[in-house]
Amino acid sequence: MIVDYLAKTLSIKIVYFGPAMSGKTTSIKSLFSQFGKEEELCSIESTVERTLFFDYGTVTFKNQEWKLKIHIYTTTGQDFYFVTRPITLRAVDGVIFVIDSNEEVYERNLISWNELISYFEESIDSLPIIITFNKQDLEYKFNPVDFLKEIRYQKFMNIGTRYTSALKGEGILESFEDILRQILKKYYNHKIVTAIN
Repeated sequence: MIVDYLAKTLSIKIVYFGPAMSGKTTSIKSLFSQFGKEEELCSIESTVERTLFFDYGTVTFKNQEWKLKIHIYTTTGQDFYFVTRPITLRAVDGVIFVIDSNEEVYERNLISWNELISYFEESIDSLPIIITFNKQDLEYKFNPVDFLKEIRYQKFMNIGTRYTSALKGEGILESFEDILRQILKKYYNHKIVTAIN
């Protein structure tokens, strides 16, 4: 979080992370659509509409005095561009981990989760994370409980879960509200801020 006292602005960064084709770009597009800001979202895509580097947009809320500016990114899921993922995760305040619930790609989700953990090591315990089990509109899905058991979900105090269908826009706004709530609660409790003079 960055606190700019002169501009009276709080800035935070949220990143959608997950395996290729899990629905990260569809999720961020759905979110911005629900805010009526579809045109303000930037995507760097290949010729086959796959994310090359990241998708990016900002959402701003304000009261009478202060603005809350939320910078929202997705990471590319393509392994060819994996070197861009840790760059996009730099200075992140919270992660929405997008799972592809298709039972045929269960292992891909685990690999992506372990990659995310590897970037943060010991600090993973203090990083707010929402795991979204996306593609709930599919007929053949794996059991989310199996995944949560495999990653030993119960040992984490900073992780929440949601069921989503990015294509239908279901659970997307709620996931965003969940991660925002976790981030603000963390900074309220620990008073970890950076001031810009």
